[in-house]
Amino acid sequence: MVKKTKAEDAAVSPRAVAGCCSMESVVSVDDRGQMVLPKEIREKAGIKPGDKIAIVSWEKDGKICCISLLKADDFKGMVRDMLGPMMKDMASE
Repeated sequence: MVKKTKAEDAAVSPRAVAGCCSMESVVSVDDRGQMVLPKEIREKAGIKPGDKIAIVSWEKDGKICCISLLKADDFKGMVRDMLGPMMKDMASE
């Protein structure tokens, strides 16, 4: 078995190292605050005209440092899956 060097490990894709996240694209914001999601990203994410997108942000030191976009239906499902069991536990007490 051949042992990998640290340099070879560093050549692994960022997505494999981070687990789930990668930078897909860079977009510009126009004067009206609008931006366009590239077609390849929309297709990969299954985003269709009329879909609702939830904007989720994280703050650090009083400033927003990260912004994520999620399909609203997916976000709703994640929240329901997280809070549903807790609500059942609270209701039974």
